[in-house]
Amino acid sequence: MLFSKTFSIAAIALATIASTFVEASPIPTEPINAVSDYIPLSERVYTAAQIDEHEQLMKRAFNGANDWNCKPKAGQRPVILVHGLIGNGWDNWLYMSPRLAAKGYCVFSLTYGRYKNIPLLAGLDKIENGAAQLSEFVDKVLLATNATKVDLVGHSQGTLMPRYYLKFLGGQNKVAKFAGFGSIAYGTTLLGLYPFLNALGLYDPIKKIVDPLCLSCFQFLQGSDFLNNLNEGGDTVPGVEYKFIVSKFDEVVTPYTNGKLRDNNPLIQNVVLQDLCGVDLSDHVLQMVDPIVFHSINAFLNPKAPQKVNCLSALTK
Repeated sequence: MLFSKTFSIAAIALATIASTFVEASPIPTEPINAVSDYIPLSERVYTAAQIDEHEQLMKRAFNGANDWNCKPKAGQRPVILVHGLIGNGWDNWLYMSPRLAAKGYCVFSLTYGRYKNIPLLAGLDKIENGAAQLSEFVDKVLLATNATKVDLVGHSQGTLMPRYYLKFLGGQNKVAKFAGFGSIAYGTTLLGLYPFLNALGLYDPIKKIVDPLCLSCFQFLQGSDFLNNLNEGGDTVPGVEYKFIVSKFDEVVTPYTNGKLRDNNPLIQNVVLQDLCGVDLSDHVLQMVDPIVFHSINAFLNPKAPQKVNCLSALTK
């Protein structure tokens, strides 16, 4: 069962990434008819028209994000989107980014945590390194927009890494609101697989195999040194408003309650997706394209937006 679910999630993610890459990659207009005609990307020469076409495709792939000339409307702040593990700055946000832009936000999205030049799949490097990249990106957005603070929206690892930035890299002075879904506040047992492997003494051998490909993967596990350090003394920072959305059907973050923040902080909202809509079956991946999740986040970012979010919200833009 675990293998089946994990395989399905990986297949969906890789299909999304692949389709985006195919659309956004510049390719010669003339078809390649034989293997001998193949020209490596590094050696290809493109016309000005092909380069312009590629840039337009990339803009469409970002779907409204990273317009560095955008200035926030009165009462709004720039919104920075933070992707999850094996995602990147465009494929994770193909649904939410254009909708946030349509609501009038200045939307920005980064790709962080690239590791060993592995293409497309990001978030693989140590989470601390990703947080340093987020810090640089926030400063860039603040400078471009003349804003004093930003709002963050994260999915999966994108709910965990920014907390390191907020707590240890000075982010609490630059962030007003932090919305997350598919959150991993206290790690995951991977449906009990982690304790099982640990009991069999297989934790260290498997970690040695995984680390060369993904340094962040074992930082997600419940009880990891990274999580213990991050949550010690409190899992939030003063002055920042939080809204973390979890799903009872999340098969990646288990138990799903580990996605909730635990500080006794009046600026925290922990929301169970099924409390908003009892028939919402979204799991970890499907929350990325869930209109109820989107409207809940929009309500959090914008007090003037409709604050009542329920099943009927799926029918509204």
